[in-house]
Order: sequence, then C-alpha cells, then structure tokens
Amino acid sequence: MSRNVRTFLFVAFALAVASPALAQTTWDPGVSRAALFAGAGAIAIAAGLGALAQSRAVLGACESLARNPGAAPQIRFSLLLGLVLIESLVIYAFVTALIIFFVLWNG
Repeated sequence: MSRNVRTFLFVAFALAVASPALAQTTWDPGVSRAALFAGAGAIAIAAGLGALAQSRAVLGACESLARNPGAAPQIRFSLLLGLVLIESLVIYAFVTALIIFFVLWNG
C-alpha cells in the first residue's frame, strides 16, 4: 500500500473516530479531564516538535557557516527568522491548548 493511501486511511479513521465526540450536545463531567489531557497533549507535541525543528535549523545554519563564512549575515538573518517562525507556531499551539482547556473546563 502506498504512503498516500495509508495517510488518507489514517486521516479518514481519525475523523471517523473523532466525529462522535465532537457531536456531543450535553455536558459530561468527564469532559474536564479530557480537556486537561487534550491541552497537555497539544502543547507537549508542539513543544517537542518545535524543539526538534529548531535544532535542525541551527544544525543547518552551522553547517552553512562552516562551508561559507562569507555569507554569515544572510545565514544569520535566515536562521533568526526561521527560529522566530518556529517559536511562534509553538506559541500558537500553547494558546490553542489554553482555549481548548478553558472552553471544555468551563463548559
């Protein structure tokens, strides 16, 4: 089975499993626990992948500087811009996790 087919099946399965939970109309006391785990899981994944992306960016910048020291200003600017954008995605995930947590916690 090709990679695209597996990805499509995974996304279809995830949507099929999530749809009954999203269709919930009454308040369930267990939702507050789910909100805690959803928020914590979202920020944990975002922080971990953000740290991995930042380490890869710094690695690429260091290798580029070692190969061509004359291009240091351009490489430094690109590195800092990339790090800012990566960190902003982690901050967006943190804000989203807080929104999920407080909306589900307060009902």
